[in-house]
Amino acid sequence: MKKLLLLLAVLFATPMAYAQGEDYNEPEEEAVEDEDGFIQNEVVDGIVKKQHIKSKKPLQPAYVREANVMWSKTVWRLIDLRQKQNQYLYYPTMDIDERKSLARVLYDAASKGEITAYNPEADNEFERVITPAEACIRLMKANDPEADVELDSTLVVNPETGQEEWHYKYEKTADYFGVIKQIRVKEVWYFDKRYGCLKVQILGLCPLAFIQKSGQTFQFDIFWVYYPEVAPILAKQEAYSYRNDAQRVSLRDKLETRQFDSYIYRASNVYNNRVIQSISTSGIDQNLEAARIQSEIFRVEHDMWEF
Repeated sequence: MKKLLLLLAVLFATPMAYAQGEDYNEPEEEAVEDEDGFIQNEVVDGIVKKQHIKSKKPLQPAYVREANVMWSKTVWRLIDLRQKQNQYLYYPTMDIDERKSLARVLYDAASKGEITAYNPEADNEFERVITPAEACIRLMKANDPEADVELDSTLVVNPETGQEEWHYKYEKTADYFGVIKQIRVKEVWYFDKRYGCLKVQILGLCPLAFIQKSGQTFQFDIFWVYYPEVAPILAKQEAYSYRNDAQRVSLRDKLETRQFDSYIYRASNVYNNRVIQSISTSGIDQNLEAARIQSEIFRVEHDMWEF
């Protein structure tokens, strides 16, 4: 009996001692400097240092055969970041605990050349490519439309990837990304006969700023980005989770599970894909037209299964 008790005590004590040893024998990390040249503080502001979102491998989208697409419709949506349901995309306007706003993530990737930015003034959203410097200038113009923009650019080596990247030095205010109030979304709804259901694929995102000029407020599109290209970056960016700070969720998870509120402002049509606002100036009529398009999309799936 004594031998059995001694054996049980050893079995229970060994994992506890190993677990305690793990907490105090982690390898020390080297000091890392941020883009402004300051050494980042390695103090963990919490219980653990979150690594799941950063290290996970994003899933590749499923392959879609052209022959399986029986019906499709291209629509453009507008996500208003001032809506309560969409505030996780707007905040924080300045980085907090490695969390960034959606506009900040898109801008950082475009300014470093990790993704391609497209001029929003082109007829096709992904037709005219702009340089990383032009992407920076467009965001600076959104903050101060009448200022003369000059960039101090330096070529630095990313310590994580080992590749050279362009970094642009300029003065950032506390609300630098706060001028971006909406996000344009281009997406395609389609019926895939292989799975027998209606699906949606986001094609592009475009931050939309509200600028003040000559006492009036104007809308200013920053740039378009191709969503399949930026999706791996969004998959490694943590998003705020309501009611549970420990929940592991990324911006890509939020977008692709449709956890946002939006409305349709444009749909593919024979009239040069004109926007709904050009049809009527009445807000009620515009909402009714957007609801009609939304109802038409979901009615397609019902009619496919109607006997």
